Amino acid sequence: MDGQLVMKGRDDSWRLATRPLFPSLLSEENMARVSLRTSSKHRCVSSVEAFQDGLQEHWRPGDHEAHTSEGPYSHQVDDELMRFFERCRGYVEGVEKNRTALLEVEKFKHGKEMEAVRRRVAERLGLPQHRLTPDLVEAAFFLCSYELSIKSLHSSWCFLFDEDDAKVLEYKCDLKQYWMRSHGHVISGLSSCPLFHHVFRTLDKAGRPRRSTDVPPEPASILVGHAALLPSSLLGLYKDQTPPTDDNYRTQHGRSFRSGLIVPYAANLLFVLYDCQRGPRLQLLINESPVRFPGLETEDAPLYRDVRATYRHLLDGCDFDRECEGRPVGRAPNTEL
Repeated sequence: MDGQLVMKGRDDSWRLATRPLFPSLLSEENMARVSLRTSSKHRCVSSVEAFQDGLQEHWRPGDHEAHTSEGPYSHQVDDELMRFFERCRGYVEGVEKNRTALLEVEKFKHGKEMEAVRRRVAERLGLPQHRLTPDLVEAAFFLCSYELSIKSLHSSWCFLFDEDDAKVLEYKCDLKQYWMRSHGHVISGLSSCPLFHHVFRTLDKAGRPRRSTDVPPEPASILVGHAALLPSSLLGLYKDQTPPTDDNYRTQHGRSFRSGLIVPYAANLLFVLYDCQRGPRLQLLINESPVRFPGLETEDAPLYRDVRATYRHLLDGCDFDRECEGRPVGRAPNTEL
């Protein structure tokens, strides 16, 4: 089965639910009005199920009999919303299937920094360098990383690398994420327009003035999917002044774009709408930590109308069909936001 969720992944989603930042919104009484949508991918469905298990534990700690008697999980599978990128021809053909889209990654893979890593790893193994390809070096690094992050094991693979090696290999991963799922190509961010519009429609509905007799809005909308870097790039987040390329590794040590920190396991992005005297205010949290909106950096929670004004060109003008069908394929550095 494609992409099954390991036990560590279930635990991460479960713990995310047991430490809610806004317990009154995710209360047991409110849960019938909370919407949960997920991609059809096995790991996403398992994640949303683990999240619901965690909520049960939060409401009734230790009551395992109650947890198992609640009946089937309540969530909606919605690939049209949560796997939006698959429907975007410009992204699929122009980035995912286009060899030139990751040109920076390929050049770095065979550049001097990776060559130095190959040489050091070959020396530690006692092998001639030509026997050790960049792909083999990266595979060993991933084995080390996965066993450490999933099983908490400092495996033998990790002894092949020192800190400098790890930084080079981390940079290669960041290059790939940047040029495939972030600011490297305009279409990458624009492919997430359906999700972007859905989020703001939900916020509009929640912040709309209403009479006491009106039905209250849903307390929370929970979406479980993939490719969190795509919508974050549309928001203009983590965009360094100088983009990462194959030949500027030495000047990128202070970069804000670090995919391992932006999208770790159980990565999450929260939009929190507050009812305030001057009008609704919106706070953005990434991985449960506050992040300020680009262009509105003076406030943690700016007025919602100001956030809307900042992104009005996308809210009014980001037409998914036109962008995805009409944009030429190929390498197109992003100059927006």
